[in-house]
Amino acid sequence: MTFDTQVQRRRLALFDLDHTLLPLDSDYEWGEFTIRIGWADREEFGRRNKAFYDDYVAGRLDVHDYVRFATDAIRQRGAEAAALAHAQFMREVIQPALREEARALVQRHRDAGDEVLIITATNEFVTRPIALALGVDQLVAVELERGDDGWITGGIRGVPSMREGKVQRMEQWLAERGLRWTDVDSTFYSDSMNDVPLLEKVDHPVATNPDPRLRALASQRGWRILDLFPPHP
Repeated sequence: MTFDTQVQRRRLALFDLDHTLLPLDSDYEWGEFTIRIGWADREEFGRRNKAFYDDYVAGRLDVHDYVRFATDAIRQRGAEAAALAHAQFMREVIQPALREEARALVQRHRDAGDEVLIITATNEFVTRPIALALGVDQLVAVELERGDDGWITGGIRGVPSMREGKVQRMEQWLAERGLRWTDVDSTFYSDSMNDVPLLEKVDHPVATNPDPRLRALASQRGWRILDLFPPHP
């Protein structure tokens, strides 16, 4: 008698967010949005925001420095003003960018019985409402440290979900549920070379809207390539 252990494995569909399920970078766009609403100086903030984004694309971003920079405006203004600003950001920037192709891909996995999770290097403040708008309630994002008053300090709590940190955070997520990698059948969609560590770890890596370097690597390794949106510049 044969026994198919694959049937017993819990199926996970993991998604990066920026340029994978969204045709934009939500972290960068949040920074640009704070300029438009007068929370940041266009010249200085815009210059630094672009420099940090370029560092991320190149794989050399210091995520702790970036999170301190990126959360400065909301940290100063407090929770109520930050929530109102983010609701405006969702209406003006994110909702128009939500694509049916992305929603359909998530839904196909859900219909197949897969557990769907977004894992992103962007912080939880920016991304949790976006995940919910995509119909995904399981989110692994950069967690923000909070002070005694309950508001963010500008620091990061725990391991940031970036590069190798995404693997560590997923292993924490699995361990909290009494699982290991061998207990799950995992698929991961990502556009970025920053996510190669997690792409290498899962059973089914999918280079999704990949940047040129990831497209070349995926071709070399025989990974599936999926273009939901126009190719990366």
